[in-house]
Amino acid sequence: MRVLSVNVGMPREVLWQGETVRTGIFKRPVAGTIALRQLNFNGDAQADLTVHGGPDKAVYAYPSEHYPGWEEKVGRKLPPAAFGENLTTEGMLENQVHIGDEFRIGTARLVITQPRMPCYKLGIRFNDPSMVKTFHKAGLPGIYFAVVEEGEVTAGDSIELVHADPRQVTVTDMLALMFTRNPPESELQRILLIPRLAAVWREEFEDRLG
Repeated sequence: MRVLSVNVGMPREVLWQGETVRTGIFKRPVAGTIALRQLNFNGDAQADLTVHGGPDKAVYAYPSEHYPGWEEKVGRKLPPAAFGENLTTEGMLENQVHIGDEFRIGTARLVITQPRMPCYKLGIRFNDPSMVKTFHKAGLPGIYFAVVEEGEVTAGDSIELVHADPRQVTVTDMLALMFTRNPPESELQRILLIPRLAAVWREEFEDRLG
């Protein structure tokens, strides 16, 4: 597993459906070594902190393996960081890594917290308001991380697994659980045992468990 590109961007205002919207989804690859702090990379920020960013969404990674299928679907070549990801990766797929798995990337240490649930701003990025629904249906959400140890990351860095969570709930498993109306109690109990499960989803799953 490795990092193909590190992507950052600051929020900017765009015109969308007759309104001015502030968004940080437009990111670009950067050269050299980039410092990763507790909440984001240097040179990166989110526009609406009520739904984006924060400790459980410090870094967003998207597998490069998904790009060819998306390019076929949308009918054009996609630029790097098309999905607003901070890390475009190789060899790290949602059905092969787990909530709570920890990785060394460069000199930083990160832990998987949740899959992505995109908002309407993904539609802005693709200039297509139906993109959010299309993204959900595809079941290829990408991966959110929290920062366990700050450090520096460079394109080309290996992604090294340093701790595998014993519950073995893949990112794909969690995505399915999020969309299941009445999930088995055993599955809810299993995911709630993961210490680094994103706080917002811990609360949600606890409510469903009753």
